[in-house]
Amino acid sequence: MEGTIRYSQRSSVAILIFILIFFMGLCRRRWQEAESIGQIKNGSFETADGENPTGWEPHRWRGSGQPIHADQGRNGGRSVMIESAQGGDLSWSHIVPVRPFSKYRLTGWIKTEDLETMTGRGALFNLHGIRDAETAVLTGTNDWTQVELVFETDRNDAVQVNCLFGGWGLARGKAWYDDIELELLTAGSMKPEVVIQADKTRHPISEYVYGQFIEHLGRCIYGGLWAEMLEDRKFFYPVTDDYAPWGEEEKPVWESGVFPVLKASPWQVIGGTGTVWMDTERPFVGAHTPTIHLPGDGSAAGIRQEGLALEEGKSYTGRIVLAGESSAAPVEVRLVLQDDRVLVHDIETVTKHFRTEPFRFTPSASSDNASIEIVSRGSGSFRVGTLSLMPGDHVKGFRADVVDLLRELDAPIYRWPGGNFVSGYDWRDGIGERDRRPPRKNPAWTGIEHNDVGIHEYMDLMDIIDAEPFIAVNTGLGTVRDVSDEVAYCNDPPDTPMGRLRSENGHPEPFNVMYWAVGNEMYGSWQLGHMPLTDYVKKHNAVVEAMRRVDPSIRLVAVGSVGEWSETMMRECSGHMDLISEHIYASERPGLLGHTAWLAEMIRWKADAHRGYRETIPGLAEKDIRIAMDEWNYWYGPHVFGELGVRYFLKDALGVAVGLHEFFRQSDLYFMANYAQTVNVIGAVKTTRTQAEFASTGLVLRLYRNHFGVLPVEISGNPDPLDIAAAWTRDRGILTIAVVNPTQKKWRCPVRIQGCVLTGTGTVWMISGKHPEAFNSPGEARQVTLEERRIRKIDDTWPIPPVSVVLYALECSY
Repeated sequence: MEGTIRYSQRSSVAILIFILIFFMGLCRRRWQEAESIGQIKNGSFETADGENPTGWEPHRWRGSGQPIHADQGRNGGRSVMIESAQGGDLSWSHIVPVRPFSKYRLTGWIKTEDLETMTGRGALFNLHGIRDAETAVLTGTNDWTQVELVFETDRNDAVQVNCLFGGWGLARGKAWYDDIELELLTAGSMKPEVVIQADKTRHPISEYVYGQFIEHLGRCIYGGLWAEMLEDRKFFYPVTDDYAPWGEEEKPVWESGVFPVLKASPWQVIGGTGTVWMDTERPFVGAHTPTIHLPGDGSAAGIRQEGLALEEGKSYTGRIVLAGESSAAPVEVRLVLQDDRVLVHDIETVTKHFRTEPFRFTPSASSDNASIEIVSRGSGSFRVGTLSLMPGDHVKGFRADVVDLLRELDAPIYRWPGGNFVSGYDWRDGIGERDRRPPRKNPAWTGIEHNDVGIHEYMDLMDIIDAEPFIAVNTGLGTVRDVSDEVAYCNDPPDTPMGRLRSENGHPEPFNVMYWAVGNEMYGSWQLGHMPLTDYVKKHNAVVEAMRRVDPSIRLVAVGSVGEWSETMMRECSGHMDLISEHIYASERPGLLGHTAWLAEMIRWKADAHRGYRETIPGLAEKDIRIAMDEWNYWYGPHVFGELGVRYFLKDALGVAVGLHEFFRQSDLYFMANYAQTVNVIGAVKTTRTQAEFASTGLVLRLYRNHFGVLPVEISGNPDPLDIAAAWTRDRGILTIAVVNPTQKKWRCPVRIQGCVLTGTGTVWMISGKHPEAFNSPGEARQVTLEERRIRKIDDTWPIPPVSVVLYALECSY
């Protein structure tokens, strides 16, 4: 017994020593982390990691130039240098953790040689993405000169320091940068505590701030919303003996869901060289139609497309438009599964005139790389006008799984068809018999515009998901007549010329489209049909006058962009608009707190500018022209889901929630916001060929649309670092309070609610994940989750989990 007791004592001592060492290590790590905050590493550039100074990266924003880790410095042996002969906008950049809500001083030294400004500023230090955070600018020839910048961090927990050359434009010459330091002047503290003043309400939140935007770009519509499984079904690209649809170094990686960009025909020739040639004299649709010449010796000839994903037991429906010599019959439509099993549909009769033949397959096994083949062992020749293959559960041509998610999203309005796309789009290409609509090169982006989704299909989708249409018209390459005809086609009665054409295409009753975007981003040099502002205001006014002559009841959204463009449009076109658009896209920002605040800062900046226009432009305030932020989102990172198909993380979901809060705070000015773009392309929904899932940002949009209130209330106190918004439901029976925690710390936030009596019960929803980089992928378990639970008791201090969005719906009594 005595020995046992001694062993226990030794064991207890060992445990105590282990605990002490553990806590010492934890404290040391926290001390090291605290020490690293606000410290610029290698600010004298003396150490290197390969060709770059340790901790620093070069960036070329535009133009040309050379960033160099130089062998000369102000005091030590090295510095960084940038030179450009033709003109460049470049930087050496370093990310530094900082304390939020604090004040810092940044100092550094710059030397220049023959530095000339072109369209830029010169040589300076700045903080990337923080407005007006920049030092004095040097140009010409200067010896080492010290410059400084004092700044408030606000909601930033990290900043990107730039040794900037050019700066928002081009410069040429040489500049050196050295001995950069960051000094903490005032340290802020974070102790969230708020008062919800439920009896003080603000302007109601427009339901249209939950709008969406879809564009003919990447895999948003084709390969996303639209259920068509075949690539280039109308043969935009010629079918040749040299099969290389993806380019020399690019191959489709179907299993990961990554779709390459089609660069040539995806159709392969079955048979010998010269079996297939393209008929340009009698094409069924487009510029040419494949003609298959049969050898007549009993061997098969035809065309094949691989890369189809099939699910066991699921029905697939299709059609083929076929013509040829009767001796070519029978023609087989074959579905070849991955295990070489073949499903066959025989077409027993072939006629000289094109005829449509439907078919249906139900595979008994799943396949990731099935093929469809059109073959014959007959003689003579046959032509394939077009063909189609869709899952049998498609909803008027749209993917059923995507439609289900859009119904959950419940967005009230969708902007379509662009975007940059619309400035080169002829809406007439998208009406009439679908198989006869011509395939085109996408005018603004890569790939093909199949014209399978036009006005009628878009209106079908709006009907399916119970949303309003918001059509953008072409004020780029389009004419005034093109636009007025489009309005007439949608809204005129059936006894008018455009109404009769719409009736012939299957829809006698007018679509009655109320909201119209008059052009897209016409301020940008990248826009097809871009013109000087002085010319565009005239075109805008002419287009609007023509549109209103067709239908005076429509509401029109003018192209805006804060600065000279928006101000001029407001001065010269305010009588020719009902709303004005603005667009914002946020890149990735250093630090979790700063990244999540990015969108809200842009939304607030746009609002402040428009409030200024109302103060300085006579008569504008009385017109109350509100903003339609008809494109907004984060946009950064690799294209995982096709062209511009970026992935969204939990930190992006938090940022979108904070962005919504800012729309609510500016509810008197923002009438509409359209999250861009709904599917795959910087979208709220991501798809593979067989699966669909909400991105993290989609969960936020769904949550707020379905459960947040409509009448915002005042909030006082200091919520930092949390972001809090509150609103009554329409009947004032429930008070909704949304809390975003953009930190990795759990907070206990004292909350006082004034102006109403709570019953003590309610519902709470929470969006969270294990870390800020968590994301959702189609067909996989969610890393970012949305959970719901009932509340039976409400305390005065609310626990807010780290990296989360929490929405409370609290029941009230009177």
